[in-house]
Amino acid sequence: MSRLEPERKRLVLNDALPLSTQCFALARHLAFLAHSDKIDALTAGAAFRGPDAAEVCAAALANYFAGALLMPYGPFQEEARRVRHDVERLATSFNVSMEQVCHRLSTLQRPGHEGVPIYFLRVDRAGNITKRHSATRFQFARYGGACPIWNIHEAFEAADRFLVQAAEMPDGVRYLSIARAISKGEARFDALRLHYAIGFGCELAYASDFVYSDAIDLRNPSPLVKIGVSCRLCDRADCHQRAMPPIDRRISVDPNRRGIIPYQVE
Repeated sequence: MSRLEPERKRLVLNDALPLSTQCFALARHLAFLAHSDKIDALTAGAAFRGPDAAEVCAAALANYFAGALLMPYGPFQEEARRVRHDVERLATSFNVSMEQVCHRLSTLQRPGHEGVPIYFLRVDRAGNITKRHSATRFQFARYGGACPIWNIHEAFEAADRFLVQAAEMPDGVRYLSIARAISKGEARFDALRLHYAIGFGCELAYASDFVYSDAIDLRNPSPLVKIGVSCRLCDRADCHQRAMPPIDRRISVDPNRRGIIPYQVE
């Protein structure tokens, strides 16, 4: 994607990648070149147990800098409110990708100038969460896949289309959940293409601030899909998509009765 050659004072960018990816890579290198002292101070003050964690944190800070440089806080927040968080319009306005827009929206929590609390994540075809960030109470699975009835998994089957879902977590909090499939890679015939689904959303109390809420009736959202963190952490006994029992509940098997799943959660 990019390579910095300090001895030659040259930065090499892969010109087969989208312009938004090249600009983000350039901004990320600029973070280390111009603000390495601040990054080092922040990682040193975090008192990580090992050097690997500090390096990962430094990379995350550089990525945050890149997003803030390409999508400045004030102008980006104002435009997001004006277009009701229309991700496609924001991507066009700031010459960035939809994934970059969603990630940036989830970081707009500056004290005194907070934006709508938003969660954001990226999932691969195997269901692994490869990127996550949240300013909401929404809980992500730390290990393994996410809830199978969440619309982010369905996004792979509906390319180039936003999916909108009203969902309720086990704690009773309801969310507006939006999902979209994306692909990443170089613009050439034999390029390796990476396929993901991105998900983002907010609590239903803020849903009217999103253009996507026009697809549902906020007064009586139906169907209201009851999702969970993951099967191991979800205690919904009647879920038809359960892949494994919850870790804190007993199960029983009735030889005279067979439901959709082969056991009952006590």
